[in-house]
This record gives sequence, structure tokens and C-alpha cells, in this order.
Amino acid sequence: MQKLNWDDFKVAHTVAKAGSLAKAAAQLRCNHTTVLRHINRLEDALNVKLFIRHQRGYQLTDAGHIMTETLTDLDTQFIALEDKLQSIQQEFSGKIRVTTVTSYSAMLAPAMYQFRKTYPKVRIELLATDEVIPAQSGNIHVALRAGPEPKEPDLIARHVLSLKMAYFASQDYIAEHGQPKHESDFNNFHWLMPDKSKHHIPFINQVIQHLHNENIVYTSNQFLDIQSAVVSGMGIGPLSDNDARRYPNLVRLDACPLLSSENVGALWYTYHKDLKQNAKIRALYDVLVQHTSHLAAG
Repeated sequence: MQKLNWDDFKVAHTVAKAGSLAKAAAQLRCNHTTVLRHINRLEDALNVKLFIRHQRGYQLTDAGHIMTETLTDLDTQFIALEDKLQSIQQEFSGKIRVTTVTSYSAMLAPAMYQFRKTYPKVRIELLATDEVIPAQSGNIHVALRAGPEPKEPDLIARHVLSLKMAYFASQDYIAEHGQPKHESDFNNFHWLMPDKSKHHIPFINQVIQHLHNENIVYTSNQFLDIQSAVVSGMGIGPLSDNDARRYPNLVRLDACPLLSSENVGALWYTYHKDLKQNAKIRALYDVLVQHTSHLAAG
């Protein structure tokens, strides 16, 4: 058997994830001929076919699937090793991978900017998603999670910001339609509500129960979309108090107690306990708290 080259495995893994030579070459910043050379060399060295070539791309053989599954685990282990080594070194360089709920990614931008000004050698990789990415996966360093305090045993959770929600409408919408004063009024208005994936939230559920389907004129699985629709004047919808403060044309609907502000949890800065000594993670938390303290005060 020929001597195996780890670079060949890296290229093959990239092709497997990308699905084609061209996409893999773009990710690796080389030409497709170079990628093909790595693939051919690895298959020759193993005497195994890893890919089936098609006009529409490269499909994995059974051996290719085994390679990809194994290398995915190795990727995670290498990321974890990188994190541990950088934590020991305690230098403010390299990267920090952060995930946060979509509706809060823009709010965090000023804090991220300040962090970069203070530590210019650190590169921030931000993933905005409403999915919970487990800290033990090794794919992220820090997760900013909204809701009740996370209780996973290997997770450290630090409070960043209390979250309150209320129902709002634009000044123009209220000027034309007025606002509900009791639950019995709800179906005289247009409602902009999260879809069923958010109906478990008590503050959403208690209002949904009073609405007819025809009066819910807009739905989305993202609170950011609801926010934009409310700001546009389309109808009434739930926003966090922190988000609503950015739009002077919005009016909080306090006439009906069911629509008034309610504490729905907090924003939590979470990371794996193995990273508790990581200087970058501690510093980013301090910057975030500094930049969000004025929101809590409001």
C-alpha cells in the first residue's frame, strides 16, 4: 500500500461535503484538477473507490460513507484540541465561534465590534440560528440562548439580559383601527403571529387561543419577520421590549392586560465547562454585558 497523505483525506472529506469537485475546489481555493489529483492518489493508495462519478456530482460509495463519518468525528476532536490548546496559551488570537438566536444577532453587533477593537487578532465566526447547537459538539465556543436558564450538566450559563415581551402595533395602524381593550375585541384586528413552532411559549399561546384563523393574517417561524411586519403597519404582533425601543413608531398595547409586558426568560451566555478558563470567552462575556446593560435598564 502506498503511503497515505492526510491532505488527501482532507480534500476527499471536502468533496464529500460539497458534492462536487468545483464546489470543493472553491472552498479549498485551488483548481479542480488539484482536487481530482488528491482524490485519485487517495483511492490508489487505499485501493478503494470512495466516490462514484456522475455528471451531477460525486456520490459516496459505502467506503466513502465510512470515511466521511470517521473524519467528521476527527474534525470535532481536532476543533476541541485547538480550543484546549488556545485556552492554555491564553492569547487573544485565533477565532471564537458564537451562535445566537436570529432575532438577537443584529443587537449584538456593537458588542462584537468593541470586542474586535480591543482584541484585533481575534476573528469572530457568528452563526445565527434558532436551533440549539450542543456545546459538546465542538462546533461552537459560545451559544447565546434565549429562554429559561439552561441546566445541562456540562454547560456553564451566565446571565446577559432579561427578556420581556409585549404586543405592539404601529401608530398608523392604531390611528386607523384603534387597539383592543379586552379579549373579546381581538378578532376585530389583524394579528401577526409566530407559527406553531412558537405556540408553546405561554405569552403567545394565551393570545392565540382567542384568535380566529382568518384574523391571523401573517405568520412566520422567525420573530425577526414578525417584528418587520409590525413595524410596517400590517397589524398587531409580539416583540421584545428591547427590540421595540428601536422603533419610535411602535405603540405598546397596554389597555388589555393579556397583551402587556411579560418576562419570558433571559439571554444566556453558555459554554462548555472545559472552556471556563478560556480568556477570549471570559472577555467576550464582559463586553456583551457592558453593551446590553443599558437595554436592561430601559
